Amino acid sequence: MSTSDATPAAEPADTQAVTAAAAPSSGLDRLLALVPRALSSHAHIIFLTLLGVYLVLLPLLGVDVSARAELIGGNYTNVTSDLGACIAAGLTVHLVKRDRQRSRELKRLFEHLHERHDSLEQAVHRAADAAERAEAAAAGRR
Repeated sequence: MSTSDATPAAEPADTQAVTAAAAPSSGLDRLLALVPRALSSHAHIIFLTLLGVYLVLLPLLGVDVSARAELIGGNYTNVTSDLGACIAAGLTVHLVKRDRQRSRELKRLFEHLHERHDSLEQAVHRAADAAERAEAAAAGRR
């Protein structure tokens, strides 16, 4: 098998998979796309921080927290892992937003480059035509 035979045959399917991942199409996909934003919201992070203070710091300071509250609220491991998940979700949302912005900027840049290339190509053709006319005029005088 040569290196030219090794080209992937499923290129359109790969492109469709990337497009589907970038732009959710079904209602469930759109709903699930909201989860990272909800997890990384200020309200959720503040709630988890307060829950951590209540379930972790207060018992360390000697304040009695009921077993029922700990059972419902979770223990320090759950609270800190939830905070970590919120931070990770926020970072993911930030990276996706930045990637989309850079993609738009690259698209605009390529459009500008194509326009510039087309205008330069037209200018070269006009200069070549003018040179041919000047050459023909110079040949006619001789």
